[in-house]
Amino acid sequence: MSTYDYLVVGHGIAGATLAYELRRRGHAVLVLDTLNPGSASNVAAGLMNPVAGKRFALAWRAAELLPAARLFYRELEAHFGQQFLFETPILKLFSSVAEQNTILARSADHPWQDFVEEINPAASPPTGVRQEFGGVLVKGGGHVAVKEVLAALTAEGRENGWLRHETFDPQQLVVSAAGVTYAGGVAARHVVFCEGSAAVQNPYFNWLPITPNQGEVLEVQCRELAEAQVLNKGAYVVPMGEGRFRVGATYRWPPFAAGITAEARTELSQRLAGMTDLPFVVTGQQAGVRPAVRDRKPLLGTHPQWPVMSICNGFGSKGVMLAPRLAAHLADALEGTTELWPEVNILRYHALYVAARAQAAGSL
Repeated sequence: MSTYDYLVVGHGIAGATLAYELRRRGHAVLVLDTLNPGSASNVAAGLMNPVAGKRFALAWRAAELLPAARLFYRELEAHFGQQFLFETPILKLFSSVAEQNTILARSADHPWQDFVEEINPAASPPTGVRQEFGGVLVKGGGHVAVKEVLAALTAEGRENGWLRHETFDPQQLVVSAAGVTYAGGVAARHVVFCEGSAAVQNPYFNWLPITPNQGEVLEVQCRELAEAQVLNKGAYVVPMGEGRFRVGATYRWPPFAAGITAEARTELSQRLAGMTDLPFVVTGQQAGVRPAVRDRKPLLGTHPQWPVMSICNGFGSKGVMLAPRLAAHLADALEGTTELWPEVNILRYHALYVAARAQAAGSL
């Protein structure tokens, strides 16, 4: 029997950051992960955007989450000798005079002004960018090479034995007050589920309001388009170097088709054409399924009945910005040094747990 402090199920951006944080604190960790190149984390462009939308809404806890994310990815870069974080400004393109007026008024206020680098007039757009109404250059964000981050951590985990590629079977998990055992060969004092959209099948946490949401992205070649910034106007255009860009993302609620679709390719191509008048070639397309939550806040916390199991999930499309700070926050809570923020604590959905138990009892 191999004994660990923590068994972590899933190695997307949530599980990877949590496992790294726990190991950094000296805990013995085993990660079980299903090989899935089409997972949401592997498909994501890794955009970190402090403000978004037509109303220029400030991201939740942006002033706290962004510095933590930068520190985390810079630490990983130093550890692996590889660049993961690109602090590229985001050019939010205005789509109308009304949107222009709304955002310009808001950008002058605190705390929005902390994230505004400059206002771009319509008369001086970057090379190849269609900017009829101008735009605002947002600082403090950027993008992360998520696939490369996960690949580096996975390779290290496989080499050092703390990560195994296998599909977790909940039927082989035995839970007790002292901890858990799994498949007869693993013992841990705590298990944390970081399964993304697969959590809807988890028998311990399937009462939580997670709704799978499919997103598709394109990879395109557009050699003359400016690469000094990320473009944003109904979609994002993230530079990948050498005239390559990632364009995304679509949002599809169930029921949705498995894999990529022609509809998404058309939609994203049209959105890109609305941001550039340069010719481009679609060179690739991918689809992934995000774990979306009813109130758009992550799900962290301990099971109401079994204090030896927790969940870290529901990061949606903002995983790269949320994961580093929330991994540290959950690790603090697991070590008993803090209480979870109410807005992320799964206790906010305790009524759903009670209802699910009542329904299960009534069906017996």
